[in-house]
Amino acid sequence: MLGIGLIGNVLGGVLNVASTHLESKAAVKKAKAEAEAEVLKTAAAHESKWEMAMANASDDSWKDEAWTILFIAVIVGCFVPGLQVYIEQGFYVLSNSTPDWFQYAVYMSIGASFGMRGIKKFIR
Repeated sequence: MLGIGLIGNVLGGVLNVASTHLESKAAVKKAKAEAEAEVLKTAAAHESKWEMAMANASDDSWKDEAWTILFIAVIVGCFVPGLQVYIEQGFYVLSNSTPDWFQYAVYMSIGASFGMRGIKKFIR
């Protein structure tokens, strides 16, 4: 009878240690998940504040309108048979003859005008 009680006490202790260990791991995992969520929340808040500041700073600028006018002109030109060849050649030159840094500078310029979220769709 004494042996069974001792085995029960040992098993109870082992189960208690295992339970405490699992609870500890769960608490650490939960804390990590909460910390990651807070980091993402803070990053989103900072990005939102930055975009708002950029929008406010460009209130008096007409670069947004300049890009819009350029895009409309290119789109309209695509429907004018005499201009199609020039538009096609222009895009060929831009994509094959300009350095990467220039292409990225154009992306950044457009992104600054229309917002960084919008430009992320175009950069591969």
